[in-house]
Amino acid sequence: MYYPNDIEDICYDEDHIERVWTEIRANFPNHFDQFIKTGGGASLSSSDAERLSEKFGSKFKRKKKTSTDEALLNLSKEAIVDFENDRKKYLEFLDQKYIEEYKIDPGPFKNTVLRNECPIIRKTLQNTQAEELDKYRKDFFAADPGELHQKVENLVKFADRYSEEIYNKEIFLNSETIEEMGFEPLTTDDYSVRGVIGGGIKSIFLYKKYPNIFPYRSPDGLWALWYLSDKKSFGCEQDSQFLMIEQKYNVTHQNYFYPYDLFALYGLRLSQLLANEFKKSL
Repeated sequence: MYYPNDIEDICYDEDHIERVWTEIRANFPNHFDQFIKTGGGASLSSSDAERLSEKFGSKFKRKKKTSTDEALLNLSKEAIVDFENDRKKYLEFLDQKYIEEYKIDPGPFKNTVLRNECPIIRKTLQNTQAEELDKYRKDFFAADPGELHQKVENLVKFADRYSEEIYNKEIFLNSETIEEMGFEPLTTDDYSVRGVIGGGIKSIFLYKKYPNIFPYRSPDGLWALWYLSDKKSFGCEQDSQFLMIEQKYNVTHQNYFYPYDLFALYGLRLSQLLANEFKKSL
């Protein structure tokens, strides 16, 4: 059976989720250690660099060792700078009053706001070098302006209401199930425009507005879950739930259709593991 727009039902079973999480938790320390040693994947670890030097007969010069605390602090600062870099642009158009101004005439909202002022959509549309994005460009230009406006407005209203009326930090951080987090509505058509506003773009909108609540379901995030779960399928017929395998073209991508509520549960648990690492460094 092929699941083009979702994942297999087994992935929502509590036993399955716990099996996946047990594997992720067991692999986390080693991956975290490697992440720190390589500066967030930007360089080789000292041991790998030394092995390469020996292989090619060059002299290895060991750099001054950076403490885990210092490396973690530096990576955190870089991540915050990157997050804040374009956040203001998102906050400007992800405002209920601002969106309301385009209700009568949503055309400019699509063709000016989303096309030119939304960082992720603007970059995607302008990236003509990536052929796999041709379909996105086609779907965007064909999309109904009124539908795009309505779905973005729905998304912003959900985020604002959740933050103001539902979110309680202590209760939220102790959520153990998808139901307790309450993100299921975000997986419905009320918050998506097929081919244009899917899980990735939807989640970056939420993340840029309320990063303390909503995780960004980025391609890197899904690949990370695949590696952390040791690339196992856990009984799924279509290999790993975090991947989308196009057998016809023998190509593997991150799962574009991975449901946000399930991703958020794994993301919340991982954030707690990361928080523990920070506590050790304080």
